Amino acid sequence: MNDVLFALGLTLIAGLSTGVGSALAFFTRKTNTRFLAFSLGLSAGVMIYVSLVEIFFQAREALQSGLGEVKGAWVTVIAFFAGMFAVMLIDKFVPSQENPHEMHSVEEMTAGAGKKAGESALMRVGMLTAMAIAVHNFPEGIATFVAGLKDPKLGLPIAAAIAIHNIPEGIAVSVPIYYATGDRKKAFWYSFLSGLAEPVGAFIAYLLLMPFITDTVFGIIFAAVAGIMIFISVDQLLPAARKYGEHHISIYGLIVGMMIMAVSLLLFM
Repeated sequence: MNDVLFALGLTLIAGLSTGVGSALAFFTRKTNTRFLAFSLGLSAGVMIYVSLVEIFFQAREALQSGLGEVKGAWVTVIAFFAGMFAVMLIDKFVPSQENPHEMHSVEEMTAGAGKKAGESALMRVGMLTAMAIAVHNFPEGIATFVAGLKDPKLGLPIAAAIAIHNIPEGIAVSVPIYYATGDRKKAFWYSFLSGLAEPVGAFIAYLLLMPFITDTVFGIIFAAVAGIMIFISVDQLLPAARKYGEHHISIYGLIVGMMIMAVSLLLFM
């Protein structure tokens, strides 16, 4: 039970970091693009390294122990790409304007407040973005929960990486709602609550999957988690960092993230 509570706690922290983005939007007048680009790159580096070096191979070992060497290897690969396609489908059905992974700056969002679209349009953008974040955070919550439950040394950096990438999403929710309503508290709480989908996803995963967890089920989930995190990194985090105009800094962050993950895995072997 302690392991379950620890894993659920990680997902709660990661999901509610959207509130950090919301707070930053209200207390800063200018987006620190260099910091965001580096942070998003670092997040991607952590996810990519841990997925390809650790999670994928743990999943394959679990599946091969239950299904045999050849069949287990094939199921690992299939589950890995199935995780990618699951997130791909989610993105496909979310319009780009409300897609939380279409990153925005504080300046861009505040400039939108003066457009003729009006308060109702701004409120619509904020609410749809909040719902889109909830949809996206659901599989991320499962990924964080499963990783934290299986191995805390994997769960901690994954939760940190997802928390970093949730911060700009908080900006995308809170700023249009604030300029539509003039209410900072309402904007903050909508942003904050949209992150709850992450621990909700984890809790549902616990209720539905824990009674059936075997090496085979765990291996399939873990392989899919690796695919989810790779897709998030290459389709969302790195392009978002580049959109902030700091391409090289995002790559430096990517390398530092990989180094941090590599060292942490060696230290906790």
